[in-house]
Amino acid sequence: MKNHQCDVLVVGSGAGGLASAVSAAHRNLDVLVVEKEPVFGGTSARSGGWMWIPCNAPGKRAGIEDSAEKARQYLQHEAGEHFDARRVDAFLEAGPRAVEFFEEKTALQFDLGPTFADYHPDAPGGMDGGRSIVARPFDGRELKGEIKRLRPPLAEITFLGMMIGSGKELLHFFNVTRSPVSAFYVAKLFIKFLRDMAFHGRPMRLMNGNALVARLAKSCFDKNVPIWTRSPVRELIREPDGRVTGAIVDTAEGPVNITARCGVVLAAGGFPQDPVRRKAMFPHAPNGHEHASPAPPGNTGDGLRLGEAIGATVEDTLPNSAAWVPVSRPPRADGTLGTFPHFVDRSKPGVIAVTRSGKRFVNEANSYHDFCQAMVKACKEEQGEICAFFIADHKTLRKYGLGYVKPSPVPYRPHIRSGYLYEGATLAELAAKIGADSAQLERTVANFNAHARKGEDPEFHKGSTSYNRSLGDPEHKPNPCVAPVERGPFYAVKLVIGDLGTFAGLRSDENARVLDEAGKPIPGLYAAGNDAASIMGGNYPGGGITLGPAITFGYIAARHMSGANS
Repeated sequence: MKNHQCDVLVVGSGAGGLASAVSAAHRNLDVLVVEKEPVFGGTSARSGGWMWIPCNAPGKRAGIEDSAEKARQYLQHEAGEHFDARRVDAFLEAGPRAVEFFEEKTALQFDLGPTFADYHPDAPGGMDGGRSIVARPFDGRELKGEIKRLRPPLAEITFLGMMIGSGKELLHFFNVTRSPVSAFYVAKLFIKFLRDMAFHGRPMRLMNGNALVARLAKSCFDKNVPIWTRSPVRELIREPDGRVTGAIVDTAEGPVNITARCGVVLAAGGFPQDPVRRKAMFPHAPNGHEHASPAPPGNTGDGLRLGEAIGATVEDTLPNSAAWVPVSRPPRADGTLGTFPHFVDRSKPGVIAVTRSGKRFVNEANSYHDFCQAMVKACKEEQGEICAFFIADHKTLRKYGLGYVKPSPVPYRPHIRSGYLYEGATLAELAAKIGADSAQLERTVANFNAHARKGEDPEFHKGSTSYNRSLGDPEHKPNPCVAPVERGPFYAVKLVIGDLGTFAGLRSDENARVLDEAGKPIPGLYAAGNDAASIMGGNYPGGGITLGPAITFGYIAARHMSGANS
C-alpha cells in the first residue's frame, strides 16, 4: 500500500471542506483534500450559495447595524431547547473573522443581500436584511483546466444551462418582455453564455454556489493544495491512545495510507442520499425513498459512518433532521426525473398551495422549511400522500412561471405534454386532473380571491413580513405577494418534500472537534458542513444557515489544528 503524509486531511470538497483546506493552508499547514466523486464541489456547487453570517464585513460597509448579542438572541429563539450556547458563541465570534480572512487572503469575495431578510424577521433579534452574503460572480477561466472538475450547477435552476443570480438579476429575467432595459441586460448575458458554450463547452460566468466553490478551489490551488477526486475514504486510522492520525483512501492507483499529522476534517456533505438513514430520521419517508433531494448522488452519509465507526455519535434529537424544501420533479430527456427546489415562485402574487383536500394550509411565502413542515402536518391530518400543489391562473403562469415552467416568452406546453404541468379550463377540471376535491378547491379559491383583490390574506397573511415581500413582485400593489387566481385556464405543479442539506450530523464542540459517546473530543478528528450537527437546533432562521456555519467552522477547525487562537 502506498503512503502519503500531510498535516491536514480534508474529506469532502464542498464549501465546508474547501474552507477548512484554504484556512489551514494559509496557516502553513500541508493540506490534502479527497473527494469520492469525479468532480469537486458537493452540494455547495449546486446551491444558491448564500451564507448567513451576522456582523459580516460587507454588511458593516453598507452601514448595517447588527451585533453578536442581537444575533445570539435570534438564534436562541429559533433553536429553543436545542440551543447550543458554546457552539453558537463560537460561530458568532469566528464568523466575521472568517469573512475578513477570506476577503483579505483568498479569491473568495462576497456580495451583500441587503434586503435578504431573516426568515423570521419579526422574532426577537431578527433582521430585515444584512446577515446573508453570497460569493461574487467568478470567471471560470481562472480555474484553467481544473474547471473541468468543477461540479456543474443544478440543471433545473439554470436557464438552458445559464446560471442566474438572485436579486436584481432575477428581476431582469422576470421583466424581459416588459422592459427594454431588462431585455438588453438579459440579451447581453445570453450572448456571453452562447460564446462560452461554443468555446468552452460550459458557462464561464459562475454564479451562486458554483462561484463559491470555484473561488475556494482557486484559493486551494493557489496554495498548492491538491484535490484528489475519485478518492473515497475507506476508514479512519486511530491510534491506541485514541487519536485519529489519518485514513485509508481508495484511489485509481490503489489504496493509499494517508497520515495526517494535525488532524482529519470530515466534510462529506451529510446523508441526504442515504435511504437507510432517511428512513430512520425523515418522518415523511417511512421507506426512505419518499424524498427527493437535489444533493449529488455521492452524499450518502460517508462522513457520519466514518465517525461512528470510531465512537462518534450523530445528533438525533433535533425536531427536524434536515432543511426541508418543496420540490417538483420535471422529466428529463433521458427519462429520469429532475429535482426543482421552489425558492421564489411561492412568494409571487397569484400563486397558492393546496393539498388534495383542495384547502390551503400555509402562508406560501414563508420559508421553504416552514412551508414543508406545514405541508407534512396537513397531509398527515388528511391521512393521504404527503404532497401538495401550486395553483396559478394563465396570467400568473406567463408572467412569473411556475416551478420549472419559465415565464413568457418561453413555451409552456411542452411541460403539459410531459405531465409536469397540469392544465384545466376550469378549477373543477384542474382538480380532477390532480386528484383534488373540486368543490373544496373552488371554495378555497373563491374565498382567497375575495380578499386577494384588495391585496389581503386574512387566513394566512401572505406578504406580511419583510422576508415574504423580498421575494414577491415589488411592482405589484398593494401587496407584492397577493393577487387573485381568477382567469382560466388554470395550472398546477405537484410538490413533494426535499432537502437543502441534513441537520443531523456528528456531535461536535465549539472548536469543530468531533465528540465521542461520553461527550469528549476525539483527538485529531473535526467536522464541518453538514457532517457536523447543525447549530440551528433543527430550525431554519435565514438564507445560508448551512453554508455560513460551514465555512465558519471550517475556519475554526483550521485555527484549532494550527494551535492558533485567532
